[in-house]
Amino acid sequence: MNLTEDPAARRSANGEAYPSYAAHDHVLAGSGSPEPRKAPREDHGARGAHEGDATVLPPDHTQAILETTKQVGAVLKASGCPFALVGGVAAYAHGIPVRLQHDTDFAVRREDAEAVTNALRENGVRIVEPPEDWLVKARSGGEEIDLIFSLAGQPVTTELLERAQTLPVDSVHMPVIAPTDLLISRLLAFSEHHCDFGTLLPVARGLRERVDWARVRRETEDAPMAVAFLYLLELLHVLPTHGPAGPADSSGPGGADRS
Repeated sequence: MNLTEDPAARRSANGEAYPSYAAHDHVLAGSGSPEPRKAPREDHGARGAHEGDATVLPPDHTQAILETTKQVGAVLKASGCPFALVGGVAAYAHGIPVRLQHDTDFAVRREDAEAVTNALRENGVRIVEPPEDWLVKARSGGEEIDLIFSLAGQPVTTELLERAQTLPVDSVHMPVIAPTDLLISRLLAFSEHHCDFGTLLPVARGLRERVDWARVRRETEDAPMAVAFLYLLELLHVLPTHGPAGPADSSGPGGADRS
């Protein structure tokens, strides 16, 4: 049936007219009720402004975390207290392509907690006292900052911080946890409730020639999830199948030179 013809001219066999399609066609043509207006998209780049901060976050969340990391790193350097960048931003500083989503983490000694928090307060960083006794939380520019006194249940020591490497985070150089310490801390953090191998796998691949794997095995041998992850690395030929591997070990089949 042609919907454009006059429906009144078409009648059934008993003489009754077919129902009109004019109104229906009118709506289909778009001349009926106007289309509902879409709600404006929220500007996530202005989260900091909504939270009362004077600084408006840039649209890219990764860059926002890096900006906060640089700010805090500069303050901690000026404080004179030893520290090291840890966590996902540390992996980024070591050249690993990671997606930064949550916060930026710094390892500090417990005895330096008061001096560090005072220095941050003086520079406009808001300090939040969490219920946990192994870290202090802070906030700046809409981003969260963790000042950690304990990595995977082990206290942050002077020796750990002395092993840190000075690396650039964009334009600011700061101490960054050493690759071996980074892997150990991440492996020991695995548990039955938190065991995401997918996030650590690219870090292990990218750092494999800079990690003392023999030490990693020694310090994680009593942690089942860590042992399972190292076995996965063997299956993927990131590590050799037999015996521990040292830094830059590329000998034999399945050595560190394979991907």
